[in-house]
Amino acid sequence: MYVWVGMSGHNYKITLALIAHDRYKQAMGDFMLDHRAAWSRFNLVATQGTGLLVQKRTGQPVHLLEHGPAGGAEQIGELASASMVQAVIFFRDPISPGPHEPDFTDLLRVCDLRQIPMATNRASAEALLYFLQTSPDRGIITARCWGMEQTMLSGN
Repeated sequence: MYVWVGMSGHNYKITLALIAHDRYKQAMGDFMLDHRAAWSRFNLVATQGTGLLVQKRTGQPVHLLEHGPAGGAEQIGELASASMVQAVIFFRDPISPGPHEPDFTDLLRVCDLRQIPMATNRASAEALLYFLQTSPDRGIITARCWGMEQTMLSGN
C-alpha cells in the first residue's frame, strides 16, 4: 500500500486529484477503468463531472468537489496549495480552451510552484501512476506536510 506515516503515527493514502475537460472525460473514464485495481490505494478527489464518471465506471469512492467551471479547479488548486494533494491527473483539451481557461491555468501554476506532479494526457498519467506505484523515490512526492483537513478527504 502506498501510504505516508505522519508525525502522529497515522497512515495516509496518497491523495490524487482528477479533472478532465468535457471532450476528455471519457478518456479519463477509460484510463481509470483500465487501472481500477490501483485506485483503492489512493484517496481520490475530483471535480464533480469527472468524479461522478469515475465513480460510475470504477465503483471507487471519490470525494466530489464543484464542477470545474463552478470552482472545482480552484478547489483542487486550494488543496494543492495546502499540500493536501500529492499528484494531479488533468486530461485537458489543448485545442479548444474554454472560457474557464484562467481557472485551469491557475491550477497549473500552483502545481508548478508547489512541485506537485501533474499529468495532462494519458501517456503522462500512465507514467505518473507507474512512478507512484513502483519507484523507490516516490517519497519525494508523497511525503508532503498534510493539514488536518486530510481526514476530510480520507473519510477518517
